[in-house]
Amino acid sequence: MQKRDSLFRAVLLLLIGLVPWLGIAQDSDLKPVTNKYAIKNATIVQAPGKTISNGTVLIENGIIKAVGSSVSIPADAWVVDADSMFVYAGFISGLSNIGVEKPKDEEQNDDRKLTGNPSYERAGITPGNSARSMLNPGDKSVEDFRGLGFTASQSVPHNGMLPGKGAIILLGGKDGESMVVKDETTMYAQLSGADGVYPNTVIGVMAKYRDLYRKASQARDYQYKYNSDPNGMERPTTDATLEALYPVVSKQMMVAYRAEGVKDIMRVIALQRDLGFKLMLAEVKQGWDAIPAIKSVGAPIFLSLDLPEWKEEKAEEEKEEEKKEPTEEELEEKALTERQNAMIKNYYTQAGKFSSNGVKFGFSTLEVKSKDFRTNLLKVIENGLSEDKALAALTTEPASILGVSNLMGTIEPGKMANLVLSDTAYFTKDANVRYVFVDGVKYEYEAKKKKKKKDNGEEAVDAAGVWNYTTETPQGNGSGVITIKGTPGDYSGTISVSYNGSTNDIENVVVDGSNVTFSFKLNMGEEITVDISMDIDGDSFEGTLSVAQFGSFPMEGSREPQK
Repeated sequence: MQKRDSLFRAVLLLLIGLVPWLGIAQDSDLKPVTNKYAIKNATIVQAPGKTISNGTVLIENGIIKAVGSSVSIPADAWVVDADSMFVYAGFISGLSNIGVEKPKDEEQNDDRKLTGNPSYERAGITPGNSARSMLNPGDKSVEDFRGLGFTASQSVPHNGMLPGKGAIILLGGKDGESMVVKDETTMYAQLSGADGVYPNTVIGVMAKYRDLYRKASQARDYQYKYNSDPNGMERPTTDATLEALYPVVSKQMMVAYRAEGVKDIMRVIALQRDLGFKLMLAEVKQGWDAIPAIKSVGAPIFLSLDLPEWKEEKAEEEKEEEKKEPTEEELEEKALTERQNAMIKNYYTQAGKFSSNGVKFGFSTLEVKSKDFRTNLLKVIENGLSEDKALAALTTEPASILGVSNLMGTIEPGKMANLVLSDTAYFTKDANVRYVFVDGVKYEYEAKKKKKKKDNGEEAVDAAGVWNYTTETPQGNGSGVITIKGTPGDYSGTISVSYNGSTNDIENVVVDGSNVTFSFKLNMGEEITVDISMDIDGDSFEGTLSVAQFGSFPMEGSREPQK
């Protein structure tokens, strides 16, 4: 048993490596050849419902200089011939962790005497933290969401009931500081408690928030009185945590509360009515029954696009089988699926219901995976949200809610050159993002390759290329490179392991639709077989790494652009 555990740890250490994931750098210290760009012959969607056909957008020094159908193009401008392309204002995520590095999990050795009164940090109460100090332009989330058309985000820290203050950032830049557009925009709050210490329940978190708010209010009032006339008064006790909440209790800073379900929404609204802070609701997933309450408090809202999976209808051959007399078990299964789909449909129609009830909103991207974003957005549109309202929720509405309408959200002279270009209308199924401009910096993307058809008509993915991957195990995170050569049915390649720099041949490559599986062998005193499963979506994948009998671990990666 001891030998098995030692072998397990050795395999994990070998697989996870010691090289941190740095992402694929898109920026360079070299100055661009030109700071002028002219996007010509495009359909320009300046704002929802406002379109210019065969128009030109002129960019200079990161600013939109001119927009129209008769714009003169300077001789020294880099011309992007956008014939048949559509140009939109860059998308804005209302609340996310984009670009914010996740803190490493540290083992907690709690003193049992302190579990009822832990330190602020241990309890997840860190309002003094700022997303600004945690930004990394090389974080994978920046490239993933930029490739979808996002150019800005209100990004917040991870973890805890009060993780810290958010910042509006650009999805590009040479360092964290160059990403920041507006700092300390909101105080981010959640109803999730700390693990193993107080508060670790929703009721405990609410009680703790009330206590903190009232203490901060009292401390601020005493501080103001002392500052105006300290004669005869004791010097105030300093408390950085309470001081970080002064802008909240003074109603100068909004609290962005994550509230996914209707119960959480009503709890947060009750807190707001009790204490009076300025409220923003975010990552709302089940808010359709709370629309009247949300309208009554006038809170700005960001809806989640992390949607449950729809139970697809059965294939034709299965329907033929159903013509036979169904069993009682089959009838129960069918009834269950219908009930599940009826409930799931509420998630897909939620945005349309908010829109039809006159509630303006944006979208948050705290939980939706980048590979699911467009699919889910299109499903929301299919279920009642108009394309103009969807575009507004990605551009003008978040810009208005976040107070940056003078900088972004529409394509107008004087605003930041944050743009997304797609090869056809963005809200069509086959649209591809071809260019994204962030503060005037151009990022170019290849159109997704069309997948080859299998014999049964299902699309087979093209897996060839160089894939950078990361994996998560109980021992930590690791990374490496998978190189796949050849064509479907005749693939070969290698996988590298960063810890010892070894490169191993891959075997038994099987392609089934968008899923690719293979294995490789490691010699750790005895031979270990490692199985890899990749679910490929365009130039990214998610999957699992299975280490013989030791279990499976999540992995993800992206394909390097072809040179």
